[in-house]
Amino acid sequence: MNLRRRFADLDGFWERHANPRSGWSRLLSVPLLLAAAYSRDRRLLTVALGWTVVNPVAFPRVDRDPGADPAWMTRVVDAERAWLRDEVTPGAWDRLNAVSGPVTAYALYAAYRRRPGRAALAGALSMALKLAFVWGLERRWRVGTTAES
Repeated sequence: MNLRRRFADLDGFWERHANPRSGWSRLLSVPLLLAAAYSRDRRLLTVALGWTVVNPVAFPRVDRDPGADPAWMTRVVDAERAWLRDEVTPGAWDRLNAVSGPVTAYALYAAYRRRPGRAALAGALSMALKLAFVWGLERRWRVGTTAES
């Protein structure tokens, strides 16, 4: 069994991360990291990295009401988990995920070099790319799970 699959099988982690407050508040990670790089503040960097690591388990388990349609962010996390289990493929959407990494790295570099405009633009683009990727992944996963029903 590969590491991705083992990670995807951690029910306690994924059920807490599926809480919409986890997913939406995780968006704060990029701006926090950029602020830490720009200010060169080690305490802020520690908070930003700590938040990035702790966020997926910082919220209670998602309420899985069988009669209700889950929140969009819950479906996103479920789709990411299915992706790690090789139950869904992102297709062309995977390109957005591949591009978001270098764009985030550039945003951090620009912030460290104290170029706030470039850092903000690249940071916003990085977040937009990631949101577009998870939107596409969730859409493909939802269509696949609806077709199975």
